[in-house]
Amino acid sequence: MHAIAIQHYGNPEVFTEQVLPTPAITETQVLIEMYATTVSSADQLVRSGAFKELMQLQFPHVLGVEVAGMVRAIGKNVSRLKVGDRVMGLSRSGGGYADFISMEENSAIGIPPGLSFQEAAALPAAALSAWQSLFQYGKLNYGQRILIHAGAGGVGHLAVQMAKQHGAYVLATAREYNHEFVGKLGADEVIDYRATDFAEAAGGTVDIVLDMVREAVVDADTGIGATEQKNLQILRDNGRLISLIDPLIATHPKVRGIEAQFAYIEPNPRDLASIIQQVREHKLKVHVEEIFPFNMQGIVDAHNHYETRKIRGKLVILRQQE
Repeated sequence: MHAIAIQHYGNPEVFTEQVLPTPAITETQVLIEMYATTVSSADQLVRSGAFKELMQLQFPHVLGVEVAGMVRAIGKNVSRLKVGDRVMGLSRSGGGYADFISMEENSAIGIPPGLSFQEAAALPAAALSAWQSLFQYGKLNYGQRILIHAGAGGVGHLAVQMAKQHGAYVLATAREYNHEFVGKLGADEVIDYRATDFAEAAGGTVDIVLDMVREAVVDADTGIGATEQKNLQILRDNGRLISLIDPLIATHPKVRGIEAQFAYIEPNPRDLASIIQQVREHKLKVHVEEIFPFNMQGIVDAHNHYETRKIRGKLVILRQQE
């Protein structure tokens, strides 16, 4: 099969075209023909080497954690999915930048009618990250105040919608030109983090912070950077700081009983079904900003665009038109 892989860590130019064997499947797995995949934060962090201490790779490695496509084969213990189903799923180990990917049945779910492959591919990692961060790790309750960083981004734009649907008071950070977009998603306040101190602009304490900001400089002893300091400053005593970026955040010095956690996202049918139900009820909509072709240049271009951080929603890589 055709695949586009990395041979080592580095910038987006490290991708190479490969011919690799079609993955074998176990008794509990399905083989999916990839129609659409994405560039996610996880792909970028793995490719750059930022997560190399957390996730050891064997090269060549195929990125792509979000996939939408068609089931082409199933293991003998697979019961929910069948050959020919339109499905979307999350593969924590990647594999989406290839013609075929094997995936545990519990990591995939059927695509509802009316949802395109490109929209479906943009949901699994981003929506599960938002859902589990808010409700599993953050334990978000009605009426709580939450600050969501990068409110226009892939995870952020879905988290804003979910938090508002759950009855929270939502503050979000975003560049000024994204304020209208994030406001329409449901944010009660949008803060231009480049023009003002978000800790001052928040106007009081919050119960939860969902952080997706990579710190450029951190304290050598504590590992805490400027953004995390401000997050701690605006959180109430015993609040929750949820990071999708820093796996070591729980080891940082504890402040005022604030619970700091790294959200380790795991696919499961229950959460995927809850997300699909919100999509069916038109309570959740994924925004696809741009679609790139499934070839080496398309993937390089998509990763380069991702690194500009000037993105609303998701970047999709499309292998086959519907």
